[in-house]
Amino acid sequence: MAASEITPEEQAELDKALYDALNPLATALRSRETGLSADRMWDANPVEVALSVLAAWKVVDGEVKRLTERAAVTAGSYGASYEQLGAVWGITRQGARKKWPDAVSRPASASAGKSTLALFGGAAELVQSPSGSWDWTGRGADGAPGAGGEGAPYATAEEAAAHAGAFLKEHATGTDDRS
Repeated sequence: MAASEITPEEQAELDKALYDALNPLATALRSRETGLSADRMWDANPVEVALSVLAAWKVVDGEVKRLTERAAVTAGSYGASYEQLGAVWGITRQGARKKWPDAVSRPASASAGKSTLALFGGAAELVQSPSGSWDWTGRGADGAPGAGGEGAPYATAEEAAAHAGAFLKEHATGTDDRS
């Protein structure tokens, strides 16, 4: 069984939870449609009752799609790629890009994922990788070269800038306070 598959017990619990959540919605939709009170609205033609339940599932389906998109966008904002989103959903990278076109953001231009930080007489360049993570390289005022931490990229530009700034402060010239 794949990690995302559920056990028969979990399936039974999910079915019960979904039906428990659906019943009040179906009741409300049926009541509005027929004008009947809650205790009488299911006393109707079975086809009409079944169509009311189907209408409630349509509402639930729309909400699931909305929440699924929100989850994909959230994962993308944390650095997930379309390849990862597709793998979780059981579709290709291209399928994930088509399904959630705004889930993974890309820099607007080549310079959008770059910036320069000049502090304490030194400078560092912050660079965003295609995956969305950030790193930095720089040279302190004392001429010492520096780079981001041991291959571990930073999640945000601010985090990379903080580390680069600490390096530049440590390698400033003309000051005894480097702590």
